[in-house]
Amino acid sequence: MSVKSIFRFLVTLLIFAAAILLARTLWQRYMESPWTRDGRVRAEVINIAPDVSGQVVELPVHDNQQVRKGDLLMQIDPAHYQLALQQADAAVQVRKAELDMRRAQAHRRADMDSLVVSRESREDADSAVAAAAAQYQVAVAQRDAAKLNLDRTKVFAPVDGYITNLNVRRGDFASAGAAKIAIIDSHSFWVYGYFEETKLPYLAVGDKATIQLINGATLRGHVDSISRGIYDRDNPQSRELLADVNPTFNWVRLAQRIPVHIQIDEVPKGVLLAAGLTCTVVLEPASQARSQADKQEKK
Repeated sequence: MSVKSIFRFLVTLLIFAAAILLARTLWQRYMESPWTRDGRVRAEVINIAPDVSGQVVELPVHDNQQVRKGDLLMQIDPAHYQLALQQADAAVQVRKAELDMRRAQAHRRADMDSLVVSRESREDADSAVAAAAAQYQVAVAQRDAAKLNLDRTKVFAPVDGYITNLNVRRGDFASAGAAKIAIIDSHSFWVYGYFEETKLPYLAVGDKATIQLINGATLRGHVDSISRGIYDRDNPQSRELLADVNPTFNWVRLAQRIPVHIQIDEVPKGVLLAAGLTCTVVLEPASQARSQADKQEKK
């Protein structure tokens, strides 16, 4: 065998070995490394509902506007609630006058001689004072409720965030408890990474995470929590509260995806986050991080 043939054989052998090593490395990275392309940016959505009903007379915000905590979002027509407060104030004055009168009568009876006013009459006067005092407290509470309703005609932002999908308009009727405005909390963004169940043994709470958005931006974070359950579509519950078992079974079983909560720790300047963005999540297991730190210490 010539030297040239031996050289060709060795080159072919090296290429074949390199291909096997590359295939094994890719297989381990794909099958064993904790990463997923199925990631979603999420955020807390606050549904803003007025505490009182009425016509919307002021709407100083617009769609996608950034708002700060305490900013006015909308104003309900306060006319009816101003009249209710005036009526409650008048009722308090009436009850206060009645209470003062009952107290004065009780004092006069207490100062009279027992031969002029009987004991029963004095006790009745004291009871009348107590009843008038209770009615006065009820009137005060009703006035406070009327004042609270008047104050609640103004709806303020409870958090810093962004108005999204604004559908309410000036002149619309707003019902108490019915959501009218949605706010994306700007301080609540996180990532849900949906990892295959085969990857769960390789991840743990506290693992560092690299989050790569489709637009090229890279974020840093860590695993905050791991979901403990997902819906079983193959075993729903029947109307008789019995298990509705699927009679068919697929021989090829796909790995289920488990939601993993990723807390965002670092966002590059200028990166715009929006709930619903897709991303790739790559985790660095704590054991791997410790081994790398030990190697650096030895060096």
